[in-house]
Amino acid sequence: MQIRLATQNDIPALIQLVRNVVPLMRATGNLQWDETYPNAEVFSSDIELGTLWLAETEAGIAGVAALTTDQEPDYEQVGWDLTEKAVVVHRLAVDPAFRGQGVASALMQQAEIVAKDLDIAVLRVDTNTENSVTQKMFPKLGYVLSGEITLRYRPGLRFLCYEKRLSAIAV
Repeated sequence: MQIRLATQNDIPALIQLVRNVVPLMRATGNLQWDETYPNAEVFSSDIELGTLWLAETEAGIAGVAALTTDQEPDYEQVGWDLTEKAVVVHRLAVDPAFRGQGVASALMQQAEIVAKDLDIAVLRVDTNTENSVTQKMFPKLGYVLSGEITLRYRPGLRFLCYEKRLSAIAV
C-alpha cells in the first residue's frame, strides 16, 4: 500500500469510493455522509490545498483522508483551544473492499507524519456517534476521547472528538 497526495485525476475514483461507503454507513445508522457530501468540489478543494491523502494499492484507491489544520469552531464545545495549531483528520474513509487491511490506520499514521513535518504536536479528529469502527480504532492509535459535540452544518447529529498529543516534535 502506498500513501500519496491525491490529484484532480483521482476525483472519479474518490466519488466511487464515497458511493461504496455511504450505503454501509447509512445501514449502521451513521448519517454523517450522504449523496451530496463529500463531493467532487470538496475533494477538488482539498487537492488544491495539498491536504487530500490516498491509500492506494495495485487494485485501486483503498482509502482517503483530508489532513488539514482547519478546526471546526464547534470543537470549542469540548474545551479545545482552537488557537493551538493542530492537524485535523477530515473525510476519513476506507472502501469496503479494503476493510480490515490497515488502511485507516495507515492514513492516521500519515496524519502524524504531516504533523511532525509542520512541527505540530496535536492531532484531532471527530467521528459520528454511530461510527463504532472509528470509536474502537482511535484509542488503539493513542487518541483520547475529549467529548461529544454537535456540528452546525450537520444538524441533528452528534460527534465524538478525539485528540492525540505527540511527545516529541523535531524543532
